[in-house]
Amino acid sequence: MFSSIRTFSFLFGYLPVAAMKLKSFQKKKPQLSTEEYDKLIHTEPSKWASGIMRRTKSEVTVEGLHLLPDGPALLVSNHEGNFDIPVILSSIPKPFGFISKQEVKKFPVIPTYMEDMNCIFIDRTDRRSALKSIGDTAQKLKEGHSILIFPEGTRSKGQGLGEFKAGFMRIASDAGVPIVPIAINGTADIMEKNNNKIMAAQVRLQILEPFMPAVFSELPSKEAILLVRNTIKMALEQ
Repeated sequence: MFSSIRTFSFLFGYLPVAAMKLKSFQKKKPQLSTEEYDKLIHTEPSKWASGIMRRTKSEVTVEGLHLLPDGPALLVSNHEGNFDIPVILSSIPKPFGFISKQEVKKFPVIPTYMEDMNCIFIDRTDRRSALKSIGDTAQKLKEGHSILIFPEGTRSKGQGLGEFKAGFMRIASDAGVPIVPIAINGTADIMEKNNNKIMAAQVRLQILEPFMPAVFSELPSKEAILLVRNTIKMALEQ
């Protein structure tokens, strides 16, 4: 009960701070390179996510940071629960945007910050929006930004790895960037398995060996998708 209050109070209470920081960051944008601005923007979401995770009192183990490639990459993760994003934001120093539901735009401050993080908004009820998001994400990668995607499309809530939708492979192929598989285990224990009450959990995040474009571009799409999924599946089973 108290963990839930602490966590959600911080989640929304940090918004005024984030709004002020964003304004100061945007003033510096003309003087910075793409990489420099992405790093600057990443600092506040990382602090926000770290604050959230501390308030859940969860222990997060991170492996494989040395495997993160330089330059833009498509981060491909399984999707256990609502705390996947805070765990990844607080654990991975590489700046990234991500694909998010259109409904997030109803919140104050958050969508503006997400746009500067290079997040993509998608209306999952509209097929044209979903198709457009593929092109928009590939374009972000071509511009030098990294993007996180959950190819299962929805949370598993700790019930096992779902099937991967094909869009992420098309994005990586179009953009010509590495795919970085990420295996995350334990986030559903923070909330989804507790009737949406927040409890401390043991979370393990594994960054796995990247797949370079030369590898997956030579495979049929279905085989390449299965290769990435099986890599994550094997890591989750360790």
